[in-house]
Amino acid sequence: MENTLSLNAIFSQANCDFVVFDLSRRVTEISNKDFIAIEENRVAYPFPAQQHAQIGIAFWQPNQSPWIWFLKMPLDERGLLQQAALGDFIQFVAQAMGSTLNKTPTEEEQEKLAANPYTFTPQDDKKAMFHAFLTARLNQPASQYYDHAQHYTSGELGWNDWQGVGLQGLADLCARMDRHNNVTRIRKALSNLPDTPRYALLGCLEHCALPASLSDRINEQINDVLIQNEADLFLLSAYVRALSGAESTQLQQTITQVLSYPALQHREMLIAIAGRCWHALNDNALLDTFLIAVADQKDPTFFQQMVADLVMIPTLRPQMLSLLNGQASEALMDSVQQLQASVKSS
Repeated sequence: MENTLSLNAIFSQANCDFVVFDLSRRVTEISNKDFIAIEENRVAYPFPAQQHAQIGIAFWQPNQSPWIWFLKMPLDERGLLQQAALGDFIQFVAQAMGSTLNKTPTEEEQEKLAANPYTFTPQDDKKAMFHAFLTARLNQPASQYYDHAQHYTSGELGWNDWQGVGLQGLADLCARMDRHNNVTRIRKALSNLPDTPRYALLGCLEHCALPASLSDRINEQINDVLIQNEADLFLLSAYVRALSGAESTQLQQTITQVLSYPALQHREMLIAIAGRCWHALNDNALLDTFLIAVADQKDPTFFQQMVADLVMIPTLRPQMLSLLNGQASEALMDSVQQLQASVKSS
């Protein structure tokens, strides 16, 4: 294997096709064209989290099963891949797998490749959705758990008989919403599920583009929770994250509504919005409302972490830099000043 500075070049030399997904925030496919631009530092990484890119890469040669790498690569202050880290990983690949990718690595080679600082293990829900999206993308069969998940979400097995439902089956169901009447199954299930499978299903939906009929059902259930005397903050946060794939206007309206309740301006909700629904914050008024709620936590470390995370997202960076350069609303400036005052007095 030649000493090259790009994974794309490695795959090309080995006659491999490849597919890339971001796993930093939502599980989202990155086109090969965009990934090459990211590798060449022509564009910032689109979905950073904590100044890193978490990536799932599947690559394969003709008529072969895909190999998968889960990589966590550091970014610089501009959101670009750190080329030194990328070069280090490529050296690990060369040392572990030798001169070619056209053979299945031995157990020793796999251990060598795994023993590097750039591979990581995704969270269970993200890993399940990655595999579900990948098999759907490659027109491969879903997992062995898919059929059982379909029967369960249809209500055929009884809603309390959920113990045998696999997370991978729910992920396969969500990744195949356009097939087998699965949207109807999911809508029905959301109205009937016990808490444990409900949280699991909502966790899968966080990563999916939602048809209007499904986003409307989730929105209805958010409203049902809101009208309760003491809204369940954690369930509500799960619903808001699950709505992240909805049409932007609906998502922005829902977040605005949720943040209008002082009791719901809790860091659990704020983290959910920033982590999964960050794209809704491209509305200046909503971003302002959100940052005021973050400042009102009276926790300067939390405020700094949230601002540092959001400023790295290319689509939000101009707005965030404007705010950091003093072009914030009077209300936001007041909240930040009160935050600073609370630190001085403590």
